[in-house]
Amino acid sequence: MTSQTTVDTTGPGDKAPAAPSEATPAAGLRGHPWLTLLTVAVGVMMVALDGTIVAIANPAIRDDLHATFADVQWITNAYFLALAVTLITAGKLGDRFGHRQTFLIGVTGFAAASGAIGLSHSIAAVVTFRVFQGLFGALLMPAALGLLRATFPAEKLNMAIGIWGMVIGASTAGGPILGGVLVQHVNWQSVFFINVPVGVLALVLGALILLDHRAKNAPRSFDLPGIVLLSGAMFCLVWALIKAPTWGWGDGMTWAFLAASVLLFGLFAFWETKVAEPLIPLGLFRSVPLSAGVVLMVLMAIAFMGGLFFVTFYLQKVHGMSPVDAGLHLLPLTGMMIVGSPLAGAAITRLGPRIPLAGGMAVTAVAMYGMSTLEAGTGSAVMSIWFALLGLGLAPVMVGATEVIVGNAPMELSGVAGGLQQAAMQIGGSLGTAVLGAVMASKVDSDLPGNWTGAGLPKLTPAQLDQASEAVQVGVAPVPQGTPEPIAAKISQVAHDTFISGMSLASLVAAGVAAVAVLVALLTKRGANAEAGAGVGHI
Repeated sequence: MTSQTTVDTTGPGDKAPAAPSEATPAAGLRGHPWLTLLTVAVGVMMVALDGTIVAIANPAIRDDLHATFADVQWITNAYFLALAVTLITAGKLGDRFGHRQTFLIGVTGFAAASGAIGLSHSIAAVVTFRVFQGLFGALLMPAALGLLRATFPAEKLNMAIGIWGMVIGASTAGGPILGGVLVQHVNWQSVFFINVPVGVLALVLGALILLDHRAKNAPRSFDLPGIVLLSGAMFCLVWALIKAPTWGWGDGMTWAFLAASVLLFGLFAFWETKVAEPLIPLGLFRSVPLSAGVVLMVLMAIAFMGGLFFVTFYLQKVHGMSPVDAGLHLLPLTGMMIVGSPLAGAAITRLGPRIPLAGGMAVTAVAMYGMSTLEAGTGSAVMSIWFALLGLGLAPVMVGATEVIVGNAPMELSGVAGGLQQAAMQIGGSLGTAVLGAVMASKVDSDLPGNWTGAGLPKLTPAQLDQASEAVQVGVAPVPQGTPEPIAAKISQVAHDTFISGMSLASLVAAGVAAVAVLVALLTKRGANAEAGAGVGHI
């Protein structure tokens, strides 16, 4: 086993410059690899949990603060925008000032913003502090990966990333369960207050345990024009994806923002070739495995986030489950990610990432195909099989794609690589929700009129049909108040059948995306640092 704590391909010049303790594993608490993993896992858990736990609280927030549906959407959109737009820049800050510092600032700010939301008495304050949550979360996430990269010996890095991925997967899937319990038995504020003690714990552990690793050739200046161009491009892209379901994919505003995003990305790429210390050296993408890892992360998130988005509506609206029961039905997915992530890390260390990644995406494709066969009467046992298979397929991809991206980047760009990994996942999730949402909407718009007429229901005006279609797209049966029971039952049957046909098509598209990702996975390979580590491990 190698004795260096900094995984590096460029030689000793990239090791942290001063303290001797940074050249060898720490004998005490500070810099201990597994304690470092525990510390960053606590911080990452807080952010990952927040991604899904808040969705359960939104209805209660709307009622308590007398907010509109558009206001509630901003609770999610403001957080997501701030997070996605600043991830890469935040990673660069970690490379420049040290990942320990950015992690501690991120943890502190995220916990403080969470507490402020819990104390808020207006929807404007909630949305404002959600922006701050996103900004501080962006500091925290890439720093966590940078710390793991710098602390763990190469032959142990995959296992560390496996556990890191397990924490993210379990927190993401467990959010609805915990959120449902807190909202149901305490109040919506508790969903945010819970981050305060977790943040304090992460801060104390970080102050005692984390060691500051910096590469000698880390950037010494800031590419401010690059930051502005990249942030603008990311904002236009994410904003277009968020608003496309409302505006419509054929709307001029949607295409205007997409065009602006392409233009700004082009200007960013041109500028990066001219500046002495670019925000993202474009030479980074000459690494085919790293580029494939980024694309793979996007495709994985499209299939996972997009597919899972409709499953929650399926469980709650079609099967009539409470949020807590729906979360419990997703435990097979969570459980397989918890079990599978460390095992995937071990397999990737032994075999390299290519086979586990391709196999994982193939299993994901099968799982999404299986989910396309779900019906209104499908039992829990059958659902559990497909959910468990999805978790089994996602685990090696979450771990392997992360290792491919971070492991193939130079040490001095580990923060940027972590930002790329997180940004790819966020954009992929947004793409999945937007694109598969468009597939669902198209299928519902196509099938609903015929299904409605075929059931012998009263004819709807075009305006009523549009309203009914919007409800059916999220599994809601558009039953007017006072409707006789036999008619209400027919409307519910039509709504659920139509929703399931849309979900089935969306799941098939997700399966196709996962199948394409199998081919992308074949382009990946172990990072040069991990190659060296694996070799050392066999000595």
